[in-house]
Amino acid sequence: MTPHVLVTGAASGIGAGVCELFASADGARITAVDVRAEALSRLADRLGAHVIAADLADAEAAGGLLDRAWQEHGPVDVVVNAAGIYPATPFLEMTAAQWDRVQDVNVRAPMLITAAFGRACAASGRTGSVVNIASGAALRARPGAAHYCTSKAALEMLTKAAAVELGPIGVRVNAVSPGFVTVDSAANPVTEEYAAAVSANPLGRRGLPPDVAAAVRWLSGAEAAWVTGTVLRVDGGASAGTTALPLHWKGTSEVQQA
Repeated sequence: MTPHVLVTGAASGIGAGVCELFASADGARITAVDVRAEALSRLADRLGAHVIAADLADAEAAGGLLDRAWQEHGPVDVVVNAAGIYPATPFLEMTAAQWDRVQDVNVRAPMLITAAFGRACAASGRTGSVVNIASGAALRARPGAAHYCTSKAALEMLTKAAAVELGPIGVRVNAVSPGFVTVDSAANPVTEEYAAAVSANPLGRRGLPPDVAAAVRWLSGAEAAWVTGTVLRVDGGASAGTTALPLHWKGTSEVQQA
């Protein structure tokens, strides 16, 4: 039986990479969600995906998304909350509206979708898996990204809280935390200067959507059947430490030798 996978933020980048891997490796039925209708249409043509154009900052749209996909295209087996926005807003210029929109898309929408998925699984006696796309920004703040960093830290705790409450009904909830991933995204553009500064890691290359998609697929599958509430860091080792610093001292001091 082919799985039905619901992916938000599916029009490009990591979300599109997730759709492509599930479709090619598992023959999955994909319900792809994004605010960009034209880009979704191109994905549908390429993968035969079902598409839903929706702004996840709208609580009603986000809250009804799972039930709509379930009713229109059959029971959902996997939910991947990949949608996220990353504006550049200096802290002293932050408005309530700017802050709220980031939290609404990056945290509230995954909460509403995951809760709806849990209710649907409980009512139908089915099990399922949720994978949230977090970020290294949950651990380290960045200039102009207070709203984004806070949202990703909250998403990691949401992952754990949902895993605790949904585990007894057979729904696993995990997260993948990517390092810097090269994507062609009109939603979250970055300069090359920024990309170069944020992408240093021990493995020496920037991530690609397939790197993250492979981790998402593993966490959602049978091999990870006893894994829930975890955050898997797929970042080339960036969260382990930095290669951007020089050797702090060449040699050993007299005191260290004593």
